[in-house]
Amino acid sequence: MEKISEPFEFKECIGILKATGRKAASLRELRDILAVVRAGSIYHHTYQYFMRGRFLEYTNDFAQWAGEGLGERALSEELSNIDPYEFRDIEEVRKKLLDVIDGYLGHSPAPREAMAGAEFYFNETVTIIYPAGIRAENLAEFLIAIRFIDINAIYYHFYDARVRLGTNDFSSWFDRMINKPELAAAVSAIDPFMHDLEWIRRYIAGAVEVEVQRDMEMTGGGG
Repeated sequence: MEKISEPFEFKECIGILKATGRKAASLRELRDILAVVRAGSIYHHTYQYFMRGRFLEYTNDFAQWAGEGLGERALSEELSNIDPYEFRDIEEVRKKLLDVIDGYLGHSPAPREAMAGAEFYFNETVTIIYPAGIRAENLAEFLIAIRFIDINAIYYHFYDARVRLGTNDFSSWFDRMINKPELAAAVSAIDPFMHDLEWIRRYIAGAVEVEVQRDMEMTGGGG
């Protein structure tokens, strides 16, 4: 398979948890702290939720705590419907979270409090990004890499990239460097809130494998 001018450079990331010293035992306390806490904490509890391997029923830490810590399922569902990638910046995400909580408090004046030990702790993450030492110079090499790369690389290139680029790194490379717009569109169409990282890995690997086989057949290398 012909090599290209700009290989795909896989990167990985790890998060180092940093406590803010703030915690909430009730929804009103959560709301008041949410209004003033540093933007980095909101980023941690929303955008970086999937970095910690959480998925499906909840889409951010606030929704998870509302559902599991407070038993407020209706609020949890409302908070889970918030897509942080739809907003221009974290301050807009903060405002949306506050609007949802304020609306809920408006018709639920006395929501229950969390039990001792189940308070919401506001944290931040210091993210360290580093090269994985793996590059793909064509689609076949990419297929091998995506199957075995550390799961943190999947997070970095699929989720973190949405903040940086508005799309994922995989689709960007498929489209710009190897002229595979349909493959790029297929990966971009993955719902980031409906699947875990291993599912995303398998899906991308499967889609890429189809393209590799198709290319081999077109060049007479398919046997």
